[in-house]
Amino acid sequence: MTPNGEPIDADLLIAQACALFEGERDAIANAANLAALIFSAFEAVNWAGFYFIRGEELVLGPFQGKPACVRIARGAGVCGAAWERAATLVVADVHRFAGHIACDSASNSEVVVPLLAHGGVIGVLDVDSPKLDRFAPGDVAVLEALARAYLEASAPISA
Repeated sequence: MTPNGEPIDADLLIAQACALFEGERDAIANAANLAALIFSAFEAVNWAGFYFIRGEELVLGPFQGKPACVRIARGAGVCGAAWERAATLVVADVHRFAGHIACDSASNSEVVVPLLAHGGVIGVLDVDSPKLDRFAPGDVAVLEALARAYLEASAPISA
């Protein structure tokens, strides 16, 4: 759902993201715009942003929302687990997720999409909500499509 209570138009949102990326290859600039687009397009989202792999940890990238944890170890929390598993994780209640890292105590559910490129994970797209069980399969599919569009549009990021 959008902040106006309307269903998300996945095709329109992906087209908007692609328009933001048009002519821009810088991965950080594109991540910043995509975080802002997701934050403004989805209802009941209190954080949307990126973490990029730097050595043996995820390091905070562009985001929208309250200040966040700066560094996350591989396997730690939902973001670290998504990196380790190289798979999207959808957590209906983060307080029941073993090892959850509470950067914002208002967050209750989360989806983390790994950024898969160059044969591995280069980072993650992380979206949090204050609502329990906020992310429906359709939301997850849209976020995964947005992550793919981001990767296609952006110049490679080295880990």
